[in-house]
Amino acid sequence: MKKKERRPEESGNQWLNTMCEVLKGGVLAGVASILALLLCAVLVSAGVLPVNGMYGAVLACCVLGAMAGGTYAVRRVGGRTLLAGLGVGGVLFLLLLTAGLIAYEGASIANGGAGILCACLCGGAIPGLLARKPKKKRRR
Repeated sequence: MKKKERRPEESGNQWLNTMCEVLKGGVLAGVASILALLLCAVLVSAGVLPVNGMYGAVLACCVLGAMAGGTYAVRRVGGRTLLAGLGVGGVLFLLLLTAGLIAYEGASIANGGAGILCACLCGGAIPGLLARKPKKKRRR
């Protein structure tokens, strides 16, 4: 029996498709996060959510958005689910950082960015960890 040889074109094409799905998941995560943040702003304006609890709400929105985009990407990619989920979290963080730079002309990791980075990465990693298939037991 011959081993199936991999062509370099096939692995490159698979890598490109994976990266496209991660980027699509990141955009979906960004849209979901923005909608959740809009809902939080409405709740703060209505007086339901206190203003001092907004940072926690922002972190929760980042986790939920990254989970939504990570779930999409993990289902589309199939293999390497943890890396795909972390990639979506990274893309979401970069999108949020870019929006902050555009809106405020100066964003810093020191101003709560480290918490947002952790929230995005953890939110993306959760679907990646849950989608892993258990290893098959070896027969003796």
